[in-house]
Amino acid sequence: MATIKVLDTDITIVKQNEEDYISLTDIANSKDGEQRAADIIKNWIRNRGTLEFIGTWEKMYNPDFKVVEFDHFKMQAGLASFVLSPGKWIEKTEAKGIRVKSGRYGGTYAHKDIAFEFASAISPVFKLYLIKEFQRLKNEELKQLGWDIKRNLTKINYRIHTDAIKENLIPKSLTQKQINFIYASEADILNVALFGITSKEWRKSNKNKKGNIRDEANVYQLVCLANLESINAHFINEGLSQSQRLKKLNEVAISQMQILTKDDNIKKLESK
Repeated sequence: MATIKVLDTDITIVKQNEEDYISLTDIANSKDGEQRAADIIKNWIRNRGTLEFIGTWEKMYNPDFKVVEFDHFKMQAGLASFVLSPGKWIEKTEAKGIRVKSGRYGGTYAHKDIAFEFASAISPVFKLYLIKEFQRLKNEELKQLGWDIKRNLTKINYRIHTDAIKENLIPKSLTQKQINFIYASEADILNVALFGITSKEWRKSNKNKKGNIRDEANVYQLVCLANLESINAHFINEGLSQSQRLKKLNEVAISQMQILTKDDNIKKLESK
């Protein structure tokens, strides 16, 4: 769930099967307040133009949509006696573009395509600002996704790294405490090669920070660290000693950081 602010109105957005559904209730609140939100939505959904739009959307994206029931509603549209609610629309047609939620964040939600159409009925100006803020949210999510991918890349390479340690450096019959010590020692080889200090030394100098040395790394260092983990795994397989590997890894770190800090694409990531 996410919330965006559109012209001083909080608009809730939820995920449903990887699709974004925007609160029509919140959008309606921007017009006449919470008291009339449900009536505004009912008046909108019974409109012939609205039925044409949401019915066509369901035909395009919902294979379970009951077209016969939709045609029945469409025939009644425009009659003074015709009344329709989101709940009835969903029940009779098995529509998926509109959802009704109960509970703390309850209300009527609609797929973003339909929500933007509803916003047009409320106010074209509001719709423009809604699209702008929604796109800003999507851009922020993409940035976060990029960061998560970089973090996960480091984790994947770390697994390759630790597997190489297990296969080549850890003799049989060691206690778990000894094994953990070897892993920590190997992790610090990368820390010293890249940052110039061990994890323990960093914590001693940064007692006011909750994370660890790698949590404070910038984009350049994270990319370099991912590379160093793979290279160290290769050095381990080659049978190089820790001292030999530390020297070589430090040389690689210096060389790569010189290149990475001049890369315009990574500079763009850093600025975001």
